Amino acid sequence: MREEEKKPTSTIRRILKQRWALSAIYIASAAIILAAAFLLQNSFDDSAKDGKEESAETGKNYDQPSVEVNSNLETIKMPVADADKSVIKKQFYDVNADEKAQEEALVFYNNRYEQNKGIDIAMEDGKSFDVKASLSGNVTKVQDDALLGNLVEVEHEDGVVTRYQSVKDIKVAVGDKVKQGQAIATAGKSQINEEAGVHVHFEIRKDNIALNPLDFVDKQASAIQSATEAKGSELEDSANKEETPAVEGSEADKEETPAVEESETGTEEAPAVDETDESTDLESGTDEEGSIPGEDTTEESDSLKDSLNQSN
Repeated sequence: MREEEKKPTSTIRRILKQRWALSAIYIASAAIILAAAFLLQNSFDDSAKDGKEESAETGKNYDQPSVEVNSNLETIKMPVADADKSVIKKQFYDVNADEKAQEEALVFYNNRYEQNKGIDIAMEDGKSFDVKASLSGNVTKVQDDALLGNLVEVEHEDGVVTRYQSVKDIKVAVGDKVKQGQAIATAGKSQINEEAGVHVHFEIRKDNIALNPLDFVDKQASAIQSATEAKGSELEDSANKEETPAVEGSEADKEETPAVEESETGTEEAPAVDETDESTDLESGTDEEGSIPGEDTTEESDSLKDSLNQSN
């Protein structure tokens, strides 16, 4: 029994004593480890691909920058830190306002009156203040202008532009992205509106058309697009209404045309009737007139004959 138990151990020992035994064991172990690592790597790659595909499908409709998307959803703010302490020195010139409001919205400079295209905002104490971005957007213009008091323009979505005039100590440059509420300059003075003192001239424009900023403060920027579309439809309706009478007039002219032709034919017939009447009248007149002279000549000839007979 002891000899039979020792046979397997002696066989393993004999194999291990061979020169190639250890090398074979190392190679086999390495192959097993590499195979396990390869399988694990493939499993990780598959999970990563699935994650990328899901993220691509989830975000395929979000190509626009976050700043531009959010700016259209922002609520338009006054370009000051504390709107409750601000005053409006000059209102926007509204063509639909009454005569007095329109006169107050005129800017007088160099013996000329100009319509105010925005609102002039100042502080109650008359001191300088930081001018804030009303909406998030991209700075498209920075201009030094003594007459207007320097200028900063910020472009937004759908052709909307906010303009800040009469400012100094400008803190932004062309190409900068600004966020709503960010300080872009300091209020200053301008030559065109000296009576306003230290102020900022604030404008909102849509497709380069000035709008009244007070109509859109505390409203979303998308309200500008809706308002301009509504105004555009009203203008189209008014234009169509103005064109309608012209069309009706032309139809009326066409309907009246036969009447004119009838009147023309009537005028042609009328002279014929008048001529015949006049001719008959003339004929009758000549007959009457002719008969009168004839009768007079006969009477005169008879009287002459009688006088001659008496003389004889």
